[in-house]
Amino acid sequence: MTRFLDVPATARLIAQTGITRFLGELVDTLRADYLRWNEFDKSPRVANHSHDGVIELMPVADATHYGFKYVNGHPINASRGMHTVMAFGALAEVETGYPLLLAELTLTTATRTAATSVLAARALARPDSRTMALIGNGAQSEFQAIAFHTLAGIDEIRVYDVDPRATDKLVANLAAWPKLRVVRAASPHDATRGADIVTTVTADKAYATIVTPDMIEPGMHLNAVGGDCPGKTELHADVLRMGPVFVEFEPQSRIEGDIQQMPADFPVTELWRVLRGDAAGRTDAAQVTVFDSVGFALEDFSALRYLYALAQRHNAGVEIALIPPAVDPKNLFALIDDPSATAGRPAPLAAAEAALEPDAALAR
Repeated sequence: MTRFLDVPATARLIAQTGITRFLGELVDTLRADYLRWNEFDKSPRVANHSHDGVIELMPVADATHYGFKYVNGHPINASRGMHTVMAFGALAEVETGYPLLLAELTLTTATRTAATSVLAARALARPDSRTMALIGNGAQSEFQAIAFHTLAGIDEIRVYDVDPRATDKLVANLAAWPKLRVVRAASPHDATRGADIVTTVTADKAYATIVTPDMIEPGMHLNAVGGDCPGKTELHADVLRMGPVFVEFEPQSRIEGDIQQMPADFPVTELWRVLRGDAAGRTDAAQVTVFDSVGFALEDFSALRYLYALAQRHNAGVEIALIPPAVDPKNLFALIDDPSATAGRPAPLAAAEAALEPDAALAR
């Protein structure tokens, strides 16, 4: 049987753990996996682009486990009353190919993205950073704000979005963290003025210039999260020239990150090298650092690995018959010929199958 975590089950698991502890343990899991970077079989994600968005598959594996994520990015969905980003994924045994976990990853992607941002900031931002500009106040913004506040010492967030309703939502949700000062900014320039860290997490699929060189101050760390596919950027090209640029997986970032604007020989450093001490991160307090983050499959692998451990610990989710029982592996037809062979299926699966049965009146 395969463990299944839907959105309600994952939300309960995060609430039971506590969002701060969940994010903190996820940062630790990410760091542990990044430190063994060379043990993973890696590749850029496979993308299918359309006029309004993109659908992607993100696989990665080590010697023990294989993981993948299905994810979309459709900014136009907000106007349709749908999520811009939706995802699910799986974790399987390499030795047998058996799927251990099938899980929602929409909610989980928001947590792993925030955890990755904190992981990078701990290595690249000034240790005394206390103020962050947060440009883009949509679905990911609360997770970024809470992660930086509780795990990275940020006590003031300056928030801005072209949609004032998004900022209203963010401010209301962050009221539960009274020690975090939330300041509404009138513009991106206003938000970044005096900020130690600038996080951009916008959604438009466009060559945007959210951050321009005149907004940069000595010592800033830029956490550019929103640029994550070809034709989508947030930083002016000259901003990238103002300090060292760090990426997750260079072959993917060259295609999808803000560095897609730059020549093929533009120098970047993969984050794992900094975490392992093989390359320098920030070298002085006045330096400008840039984390050009597009999201990489290893981060989802870490999230799935962490979710699976939590689900087992708390017996969360349900067990589903995703794979046929191996009574006779050579006689798959028996499952159809003898319906009793699949007896004992979990109630959620039986209910789902019942919903697919044709209406009795129509069948006559």
